[in-house]
Amino acid sequence: MKKILSLLIVLVSAINSNASLLTLGGQVNDANTHLPISGAIVSIPELKISVNTDEKGQFNFLKIPAKGRFALEASYLGYKTFTQVVDLSTTQSLTINLSTSIIEVHEVVVTGNVAGTDNRSNSLAVSSINKAEMLTRPSTNIIDAISRIPGISQVTTGAAVSKPVIRGLSYNRVVTLSEGVKQEGQQWGDEHGIEIDQYNAGRVEVLRGASSLIYGSDALGGVINILDPLPPAEGTIKGEFLSNYATSNGLSGTSAMLQGNSNGFNWRARGSYKSAYAYNTPLGRATNSAFNEKDYSAQVGLNKTWGYTHLSFSSFNTQLGIPGSGHDHEEGAVEEEPQQNEFLSGDKSRKMALPFQDINHYKLALNSQFVFNKGRLRSTLAFQDNQRRELEESFSEPSLFFDLKTYSYDFKYYFNNTEKWEPVIGVSGAVQNSKNKAEELLIPDYKSANIGAFAYIKRNWTNTSFNAGLRFDYRNFKGLQMERDEEVAFEGFKNDFANVSGALGISHNLSENLTFKSNAGSAFRSPNIAELSSNGVHEGTVRYEIGDTGLKPERSYYADAALEYHTHKVDAHFNIYNNYISNYIYSTQTANEVIEAEGESLAVFRYKQDNANLYGMEAGLTLHPISLIHLENTFAFTRGLNSATKSSLPYMPAPVLRNELKFEPAFKSSFLKHSYVSVGIDNFFRQSKFDGDFETATGPYTLLNASAGTTLKLKNQDLTLYISGANLLDKEYIDHLNRLKPLGILNQGRNISFGILMPLNLK
Repeated sequence: MKKILSLLIVLVSAINSNASLLTLGGQVNDANTHLPISGAIVSIPELKISVNTDEKGQFNFLKIPAKGRFALEASYLGYKTFTQVVDLSTTQSLTINLSTSIIEVHEVVVTGNVAGTDNRSNSLAVSSINKAEMLTRPSTNIIDAISRIPGISQVTTGAAVSKPVIRGLSYNRVVTLSEGVKQEGQQWGDEHGIEIDQYNAGRVEVLRGASSLIYGSDALGGVINILDPLPPAEGTIKGEFLSNYATSNGLSGTSAMLQGNSNGFNWRARGSYKSAYAYNTPLGRATNSAFNEKDYSAQVGLNKTWGYTHLSFSSFNTQLGIPGSGHDHEEGAVEEEPQQNEFLSGDKSRKMALPFQDINHYKLALNSQFVFNKGRLRSTLAFQDNQRRELEESFSEPSLFFDLKTYSYDFKYYFNNTEKWEPVIGVSGAVQNSKNKAEELLIPDYKSANIGAFAYIKRNWTNTSFNAGLRFDYRNFKGLQMERDEEVAFEGFKNDFANVSGALGISHNLSENLTFKSNAGSAFRSPNIAELSSNGVHEGTVRYEIGDTGLKPERSYYADAALEYHTHKVDAHFNIYNNYISNYIYSTQTANEVIEAEGESLAVFRYKQDNANLYGMEAGLTLHPISLIHLENTFAFTRGLNSATKSSLPYMPAPVLRNELKFEPAFKSSFLKHSYVSVGIDNFFRQSKFDGDFETATGPYTLLNASAGTTLKLKNQDLTLYISGANLLDKEYIDHLNRLKPLGILNQGRNISFGILMPLNLK
């Protein structure tokens, strides 16, 4: 790490010392009336800067680099978001005309790709969801909050643990980014969630489809890119207070944030707290499903003419019960319509009961961008410490304790691009060290290292963009020999994996409103530590797992295509995809193998490989015939097939059709704004395609949802109030991706959520 920091110091000294103080300003007007728009947000996401227009519609960036081409974005509620690539060496003033649009267009500058770009020229299928949308729907964590995006599902273990599923792929096949850093929280575990404060997210981008070219192994299915809010404009101090409460499990969440910017020095601090008791189902409360969470984060940084550098720290702590753990049961023994049982006898206590998990995740990240005369360098250096404890018989002495430390780096160099060519090269890698610090063993102590390098180029024409890239990756695992009960539990091993990834993509604007996108390529994923070496009882799955050090890397051959249509009253998209994966890794029980362990008979699951094929589609249609009415419809379907056994892959989400009708009245009073009332119906179809080794069919069900909200104008202060209800008819159902299904633990029943959001303008 010291060597890398020294390298950065050398790079800073190489920056153009004669970079002059450059300003970029301009005017934002209504395209029809030509009147100025006050309060519009103008930002350059890649430089992490934003400003608001004043009463005259004017804006001004005070300190920005004198070189480089960056995507600029201007947005205001009720208008189509404006984007334009700006050459800072030649542009000093802009006049931006925003056109009205009653379709709510999400942020269109995509930052999770190689470089920030207009979504119309980006070939990947990307969806974006902002903070307001995540807050105003009942959710218990960051993945739960985004799970309504078409093509996105979640594998759940109770209310607290959600793992993202993108187009049927999850676990170590999906990368989650936060603060530009790949989250390393031992995603191989079924009951291991994502240790990120959901209230800290400014917005979330979801990249659907293989992204190994940029993010290497583990991005086989896609990327969840969680973006922090941009620093405020210079000379301002802002804050935020939010709070919500949910009736199903008494979930109370509160978060407060303060941030400021003075002469390019910006800072931010946030604290969040969540607490919940056992969640309610139509048949009773899920036993031992309470959880508590405390999160703290801070950031300090500089934005200057040479670029920016931001140092971030976050501390995530959660204690969560393990529903159904420690009880005798047989997987797959519960019928589709479960009855009351011992796992549905929870109470309203917020105190932890044994067994439960106690997880700490600490992260320190340094994000920088240095602008040179002939290019720019983006870098991310990070340290993460994931401490996962499982307390089964004692509140102080863990039975299982994983301590995973990760040191990671990522460098991308952008050559001086033109309107036509955008070349980028990059290198990234990580070093990991994991130790067991308790008696129970599932995986051995291990060390791993990986490094990858890529080259990427994008060619732009007037209506077409084409991109291509190649990447090479190398990963090493070294497992240590360990004993259990004076016998060898893990033999020492060493594995090396190397592979090449490639990708091609095209985006073509068939007309002003219609865009065609397509991608093809090859990606890969190396086996994770559990697949290679596990040998023990996995409490979260209540089975005995055995790995295989001879596993080969997975290789994906994929293709997708999409049509996107947008006008000020209609928004539609249609995506299809196919992903063939050779050497697909999965666990299965063969010949009803069992083993006696910890005083009970447990099914033995071994990891093996076969070829697999996943295919499906996503579609969406949003209609806004008049300003009062908003009708949104989405459909998603995924099918996964084991090519060797002709059986279905596990954890394939059921097809789902979502419909929502929203009324958005415009009151003449200046006291009320952004008011809405909505009603929605979610139709989940029967999932009869399942892995027969440990899954059963899941019947169809329909959920009724509703929400309402408004923003009150209190002098110079806004206060947003909202109420939302999920499963209003208290439907008895179990989602196919609910890991508690074999125990008969249903999903949540009726759940009403109340919340407030108050942004604070202090200076």
